[in-house]
Amino acid sequence: MNDELKTKLKNLETHLKTNIRGQDHVIPRIVSVLCRGELGLAHPSRPRGSFLLVGPTGVGKTEITQCFSEYLFGPGHLHRFDMSEYQNQSSVGLLLGQSSSEIGLLGMALAKENHGTLLFDEMEKAHPLVLDLFLQILDAGRITLATGETKNLSNYYVVFTSNIGSAESMRMENSTFTTIERTVLRKVDQTLRPELVARITDKLVFGRLGYEVQREICELLIERETSRLRALGYPVLVDSQTLERLIREGYSRALGARPMRNTIEKALQELTIAETLK
Repeated sequence: MNDELKTKLKNLETHLKTNIRGQDHVIPRIVSVLCRGELGLAHPSRPRGSFLLVGPTGVGKTEITQCFSEYLFGPGHLHRFDMSEYQNQSSVGLLLGQSSSEIGLLGMALAKENHGTLLFDEMEKAHPLVLDLFLQILDAGRITLATGETKNLSNYYVVFTSNIGSAESMRMENSTFTTIERTVLRKVDQTLRPELVARITDKLVFGRLGYEVQREICELLIERETSRLRALGYPVLVDSQTLERLIREGYSRALGARPMRNTIEKALQELTIAETLK
């Protein structure tokens, strides 16, 4: 193992905790799978690691996948597929190609790089034939395209996200997280095929983001957006009054941090326009 990889893996948990708020309970488990994968300890004929990330919308499931993928591999190595677009029988053709001359959207993604992360969002919405493909990917670490070409996925991480059990978890405000986790995972077992769930390396339940955590996220997103705007030559300053207003406007119990990002970007960009055109 080279020194660069060793340093990167040592700092991985700190990096994730710095960028992802309110989900510290899942980060060590994610780091464990990633370290095993990067050190070559995972089974050589399967993906480096796989995750099922379950929880309400806007709590960081996709964000943490983007975060670790860019940290380990750099930009452009995360390939995301929204399973709400793959709900009918022809969806397999979209992914793998519909004729012997097509490689499909998954084939196109795999042609770009020989390593990275495959993210399948809202996987419970996929057609059963697509779920069959996931079985092949997780069990054999390969997939055959319509052209007949077989792609090796042993250098990839495979991540599934799902909102299964979210309605139940949102109603259990007074329950311990252990109870919520058990309820959500039971719902997962009732919804998904057991042979698919059994092949996933780790199943992780993300918690709802309370007001104080969303406040931290607001401050983090403001810092990121002001840094981005400064790099473009626009020195934006956010005072305490503006901060409090953005927290109030962006907070959502039901949608998590998703509205917060849109609120902050819109407000700071409008502030930039106003300052620039004075």
